[in-house]
Amino acid sequence: MPGAIHILPLFKYLYATTTALSAFLLFLVQPIIAKQILPWFGGSAAVWTTCLLFFQLVLLAGYFYSDALIRRVKPGRQAIIHTVLLVLSLLVLPIIPREAFKPDAPVAAGPAGQILLLLAATIGLPYLMLSTTGPLVQAWFARRYEGGKVYRLYALSNVASLAALAAYPPLIEPHASGRMQSWGWSAGYVVFAILAAAAAWGSSRLPVKSVMEPQPEAGEGADNTAAPTFKDQMLWLLLAALGSVMLLAVTNHVTQNVASVPFLWALMLAIYLLTFILCFDGRGWYRRGVFVVLAGVVSLLMLAALSWCVKVDAATGAYTIKRGVLALSWAVPLYAAGLFICCMFCHGELVARKPAPRHLTRFYLMVSLGGAVGGLLVGVVAPVVWSWYWEVPLALALVTVLGTGLSRGWLRLSGAVCFCAAVAGCLDYSRFIREDCVVMRRNFYGVLRVKATAPDSDEFAKWRLWHGVITHGEQYRGAKRRLLATTYYGEQSGVARCLLSLRAQKAAGAGQRVGLIGLGVGTLAAYGKAGDLYRIYELNPQVLEVARTQFSYLSQSPATIETPLGDARLVLEKEAGQAFDVLVIDAFASDAIPVHLITREAIALYRRHVGEEGAIVFNITNRYLDLTSQVRLLGDEIGWEVVRVVHDPPRSSPLYYSEWVVMTGNKALLKALRSRGTVEEVQAAPGRRIWTDDYNNLFEVLK
Repeated sequence: MPGAIHILPLFKYLYATTTALSAFLLFLVQPIIAKQILPWFGGSAAVWTTCLLFFQLVLLAGYFYSDALIRRVKPGRQAIIHTVLLVLSLLVLPIIPREAFKPDAPVAAGPAGQILLLLAATIGLPYLMLSTTGPLVQAWFARRYEGGKVYRLYALSNVASLAALAAYPPLIEPHASGRMQSWGWSAGYVVFAILAAAAAWGSSRLPVKSVMEPQPEAGEGADNTAAPTFKDQMLWLLLAALGSVMLLAVTNHVTQNVASVPFLWALMLAIYLLTFILCFDGRGWYRRGVFVVLAGVVSLLMLAALSWCVKVDAATGAYTIKRGVLALSWAVPLYAAGLFICCMFCHGELVARKPAPRHLTRFYLMVSLGGAVGGLLVGVVAPVVWSWYWEVPLALALVTVLGTGLSRGWLRLSGAVCFCAAVAGCLDYSRFIREDCVVMRRNFYGVLRVKATAPDSDEFAKWRLWHGVITHGEQYRGAKRRLLATTYYGEQSGVARCLLSLRAQKAAGAGQRVGLIGLGVGTLAAYGKAGDLYRIYELNPQVLEVARTQFSYLSQSPATIETPLGDARLVLEKEAGQAFDVLVIDAFASDAIPVHLITREAIALYRRHVGEEGAIVFNITNRYLDLTSQVRLLGDEIGWEVVRVVHDPPRSSPLYYSEWVVMTGNKALLKALRSRGTVEEVQAAPGRRIWTDDYNNLFEVLK
């Protein structure tokens, strides 16, 4: 068939285009859909982790499907089955979550099950079809082009995935609403479905010389045409699982326990994808003798950095090593380089053991299974089994074990030495984490620790609540100072001045109604008086438990304390107007801010619950984000004035630097605030758009 000779090269472009587009859409849909459902589940960073787990599980299902289709179904029927599923997947477009999936009430075990169900109904079948493309197209390519560089297509898919990851935050998110993103993605998916169907039918119709029969090859995997053994497949799974665990564990550790820097998770994911690209490119980027040694050394350095840090003497410039958390300038390069080297080792060993193309669907199935197992271990098992992020040191120790087991000669000896040192490092880290720790709890929303600053016999001893690197409050232990407001809530802070000024305006004996989004340890209850009502909205049930059992602000306050659990917006939407004198929004301390609490829809809800002479107060103290301009836009939306109150206590003070923005239509309150302390008028930021539930742009508020 002479015509086929001219058509065959075109199919190479078809296979490459289909592979690249599917990978691009595969990664692009993750932030698109996750951002839309974040407000329904509290805006927690754990929602992203649960979404990632869903995508790993569906990817695994897609690889199971691909393996079964290639191995058990004839080429002609493969095209029919695949085309039917592609057509069915079009019926769920566009990928816009339905309001029916909004949670009615918080679930004690966390919302992971609800999130997985929502994603399955919204994006399940299209994502499944995208996930089948890599192994299927490569199998069809191998069937048609004997000796072709089939594994290069896998590298191409990772390049496209990396492109989607890099393009979304700066190019797509700031310029398109969530609904526009969903419609645009859905249009791209229609194009993909047409290309995928064409690839399936083209593979089944044109004459080929099959490589599915055992035969020598000039291409990749030519030395391994025998069927992979059970041991081979388990090693594939283990290496893939370890790479996945490293990605998630290191990302959790850096963002929760080193610095809550915006988009740091994207850097780690990009590094992970880059190692796939380099290892599967086929140009020999991976060298076992180099990376086994590097992986062992960097694992020990990362283990040491978990509990030791470098301090620089400002006067002499001398370096000393002390107990503590490594500074951001040291930690990010170390953990980024460590993740790269360890994933190069895992994925390089995978490539070194890849089979001939006739077994590639089984290979990708085990790689995907390993990724899903790693995701389940970090996202589901670890929060239930462990009270801390123990997966980090254990994963690093396992890297040294595999480096030892997969090496020979002097490399094995060096690996054994690294393993012994890693065990010592794990034990040392365990001692460090437990030092001065009174309570340690972990659930879907992360890890909480209560640490003692000194023995209780010390009159200045405090217990401090930590969520990762963020202080959520502290309290003196001694009875003399126990009810003093601490951290961001001292009497000169914006929120305290607002509460005290509004109390002075009330008639004698009249109580205050105060709403608070974000409990912490309940410090603001220290300002409560008899007859006051403090209604505190908290998402994480463990925070409420710790505030009640380890701290006494709530129990000792003369005010009536109410603590409804659940996402504040969802709870407030169902409540009648509360007529609050002050509504405090204190949920923006980290980079994973709940954006849905600072949108046009949110401010309309807050205004409904605040009295005419009341105030809405935002704590915008944040090392990396400046939310001042957004709060000003919210004030303009409801016609209230906005001022920024800064409290910068002396270094000797136990209080923290704080920035509060007060929004009110109460002229007397504004006059009282301006009469003393540091109060700044908030100017409008030209060119800024008010955020909505459908649009936000974190890049524009980066400091």
